Amino acid sequence: MNLNQITIPSLDVEKAVGFYKTLGLHLIVDALPRYVRFECPDGDSTISIHKVDELPSGTGVSIYFENENIDDTVLQLKQKGLIFISDPEDKPWLWREAHLKDLDGNKIIIYHAGVHRKNPPWRIS
Repeated sequence: MNLNQITIPSLDVEKAVGFYKTLGLHLIVDALPRYVRFECPDGDSTISIHKVDELPSGTGVSIYFENENIDDTVLQLKQKGLIFISDPEDKPWLWREAHLKDLDGNKIIIYHAGVHRKNPPWRIS
């Protein structure tokens, strides 16, 4: 089994398109104003955004985008106007992460985990 895509909700899909293009994703399906789909610049995964009248309550969605040069990437995204909640920092789970939110409040984590992404020292066999 392989993860194909994640679909997230948005109150304004057109505005969301600009945000995700700024992150570096490539628009591959445009059915505005109700739906769009992006592919990641690396790998085969995709993310789609669909129009909702109301966002879900609770903790919401967290989306992780892995990048080997997280510090440079965050700097470039800041220069494009994106605002981060936290700058890149090393986490106890051996990942380096920076956090921001999209226009609908979905959590975006730009991170690098290297070999620890799927193989942390505490991985069960």
